Amino acid sequence: MLKHVDTHTGRIYWDTTRRIEFLSVGDYGKENNIKADFLGLHREINGVVHHCVDLRDKWVATVSTQRGCPCRCRFCDVPKYGFHGNVSAVGLEYQVATIIGGQPEVRSTNRFNVHFARMGEPTFNPAVIRFSSLRLKDVVNSMISAGTIHPVVSTMMPRMNRDLSSFLREWCRVKNEVYGGEAGLQLSINSTDDAQREWQFRGLSLALSDIAKAAESLPEPVGRKYTLNFAVTKDTILDAGLLTSMFDRSKFVVKITPIHETSNAVENGFDKSTSYTDYDVYREFERPLVEEGWDVIVFVPSKEEDADRITCGNALIADCQ
Repeated sequence: MLKHVDTHTGRIYWDTTRRIEFLSVGDYGKENNIKADFLGLHREINGVVHHCVDLRDKWVATVSTQRGCPCRCRFCDVPKYGFHGNVSAVGLEYQVATIIGGQPEVRSTNRFNVHFARMGEPTFNPAVIRFSSLRLKDVVNSMISAGTIHPVVSTMMPRMNRDLSSFLREWCRVKNEVYGGEAGLQLSINSTDDAQREWQFRGLSLALSDIAKAAESLPEPVGRKYTLNFAVTKDTILDAGLLTSMFDRSKFVVKITPIHETSNAVENGFDKSTSYTDYDVYREFERPLVEEGWDVIVFVPSKEEDADRITCGNALIADCQ
């Protein structure tokens, strides 16, 4: 049975039969929630004021690649739902088509992003590659007019995935060749300290040195660079010099976001005191990276977005069983 709930900026769907959850959301505009000096966005974001979004400008579909997740990250609520297997390519198509069909008043958008980031670790699911290569463009173009179609894989680099390297190489081929660079790969790093990373990811992510080796083997990105993502609190350890010694600034940008206020994040003691209204917590990470020559994106969500549970790490379906 398909259900949905409207949010301030979009709509969350969950299908109790298929055991998946997915999200349709608009964007406030990069000038309102992003600081990135290399893009000419210099304003520090001391809180994001909610306003109406226009899906005709940018439309984001955040889909589940698995029914639940086998990883147990301490900041994520998806583990509360358990793990019930991969979503098929047909299931991926169903989510995208449901999102587009669910808002028939919108028949065109400048940009349609598909984030493989709601529930599940996408590198465990080869259907992500097949769907993105063979069907995604056709599905979107058959339903709306989209100026750009931009799929993104976000991965926590699971150490127990024996096929991780081959998945990453193939996804980079899809990014560079099938989408001409207009696709994304985001590696969730969160800390440059292995002990802190081990605790956050419960020992299920590769060591940072192993992630760096995998990153070194990736081809040069066409178009957009790959992303090293740091979801931070004031307690995060982010050594800019160490990061520079391990990763190639010509291939990667650094993205800084807050740890979202999920139930697990609160229960596990992640500090949430300044994430949304005070830029100080971001500045201390941003400045050393910029001084090291990194392109840095600081993304700040609104309090409404986190309250609506549209951000990464949330699983509404976990509370609806």
